[in-house]
Amino acid sequence: MGHHNIQFAGDPSSDSGAWSPPTSRANFCEEDYVISFYLAEFINALTNVAYIYYALRAMYPSSSTRSRSLLRPQWDFMSLSLLVLGIGSFLFHATLRQTLEFVDEFSMLGLTWSMLQASLAAHQPPARARAITLALAAAFLSFSAFYLWSAKIIYQVFAFVSALIGVLLRSQWMFHCLRPGFPEAKRREWNARIWKALAVCLFGYLLWTIDLEYCAELRAIREKVGLPWAWLFEFHGWWHILTAVGASQAMQVAREAREEKGREGKTE
Repeated sequence: MGHHNIQFAGDPSSDSGAWSPPTSRANFCEEDYVISFYLAEFINALTNVAYIYYALRAMYPSSSTRSRSLLRPQWDFMSLSLLVLGIGSFLFHATLRQTLEFVDEFSMLGLTWSMLQASLAAHQPPARARAITLALAAAFLSFSAFYLWSAKIIYQVFAFVSALIGVLLRSQWMFHCLRPGFPEAKRREWNARIWKALAVCLFGYLLWTIDLEYCAELRAIREKVGLPWAWLFEFHGWWHILTAVGASQAMQVAREAREEKGREGKTE
């Protein structure tokens, strides 16, 4: 069985929750409705607060000189996609409904494609940047329609990984090959932060893999240590936290590079 097809359905309390029975194709290692009648996967749902926190921190930066009014966030497509992911993933893990599973998966794609758009549009003339944005939007909508028709998770995984590889390759080209390039000190700092963000995300993916491949062993450990320590071994929840940290770091680098390019344009 492929890694992306592993699921853990049929837990003893899975049919006694507010949203029972689960209808999603994905059902992770956390036991359903053990902690809360209203949250199918308690930890997997609550850890999505990490996405929301980093989205709001980007929208309301502490160093901003603008009004701190809640009605005037400094949002961009990246922070908005991070917020949508947090909300969509929370709803999916709370209910395990297939419709909301699609919301979760499309939110993940929206997040990575927003980062791809930011990296590809950077250092481009306005007309070309708009063309790139429209092309990516068309590709996203076309893939979404195809994915709804096929309903095979492997396609979502392929699109997700491809977008991440695109972000990494584009960032490396900008930091090492672009002429004229960014100032040397900033280029080194940004490149180090990008690799750190990637390492954090990869470690999160490792924990996600362990959560799927060694679920029986993890459940045995959780039962042995008891609550609240058992929550430390809900590794899919750590995937949420670590990807929120890594994605927010990469997004901040993209914002700083965009601002640097804007300052260069004003001095030319």
